[in-house]
Amino acid sequence: MPSDIHEAIATIATVILGKDHEIRQAMACLLARGHLLIEDIPGVGKTTLAQAIAHTLGLEFQRIQFTSDLLPADITGTSVYERDTGRFRFLPGPIFAQLVLADEINRATPKSQSALLEAMEEQQVTGDGETRALPRPFFVVATQNPTYQLGTFPLPESQLDRFLMRLRLGYPDPRAERALLQERDRRALMRSLSPALSPEELIALQYRVEQVHVSDALLDYVQALVRFTRESAGYRTGLSPRAGLALLRSARAWALIDERGEVLPEDVQAVLAPVVAHRLHLSDEQEYGDARVVQQLLESVAIP
Repeated sequence: MPSDIHEAIATIATVILGKDHEIRQAMACLLARGHLLIEDIPGVGKTTLAQAIAHTLGLEFQRIQFTSDLLPADITGTSVYERDTGRFRFLPGPIFAQLVLADEINRATPKSQSALLEAMEEQQVTGDGETRALPRPFFVVATQNPTYQLGTFPLPESQLDRFLMRLRLGYPDPRAERALLQERDRRALMRSLSPALSPEELIALQYRVEQVHVSDALLDYVQALVRFTRESAGYRTGLSPRAGLALLRSARAWALIDERGEVLPEDVQAVLAPVVAHRLHLSDEQEYGDARVVQQLLESVAIP
């Protein structure tokens, strides 16, 4: 079945050109049962990547365009009164889908952003005294523009921590950009994609991730990385236990994509940047995700 993962990655790569590594990171995020935040300037393919993932994995897809006037009920749903029955009927919102694209999430107010918190953490929505389960698998892909752009509301740290990974696509290389200019529209191409996996196969793969072996030495390495962020004066705050679990889950998924039954230190290093960069602040920096965040970790913590 890992060959199906490679087929899915290759299929997505026909739409998102020149970004094979980022596509693989996004797939590892999904296999690890995580949510993905893509931060970059408009026009580099953030939304297209989310749509391509949904098409390739055969997932039910909903897009929520986050704006300053978006209300929490616009995300989770609302109850309407039916005069014929004299009862309220719940109308589910777009959050009730297997893959939800929260487009430009930082253009909505913090109140609307917080409507995603329970769904992302518990895979359920509570309203009107009733808890409703979300579909399985459930995956949120959020896009956000750089915080220096007008009309944005920075995501609070509690919201950022709900995302297993944060990616930046960046500009395509000259060869990939030339192909983009020469070929047909990416959205038209995406509609012709055939699913490489079914939702049921994806769930089975997510369970296989949990079976990937982790040695004591590898756990020592993960703990050393986490401990360094807590003890070093170079960081404002250290990584939480949740961040350590996220790093381990992501490394297991990376190993599974490589068709290995055991996690290597190289797997941890491959997913370190997208997992920890948005969870750490350097003491002398204002922005998340500086390359120094990860570089300092790799240079300071030796592999056991």
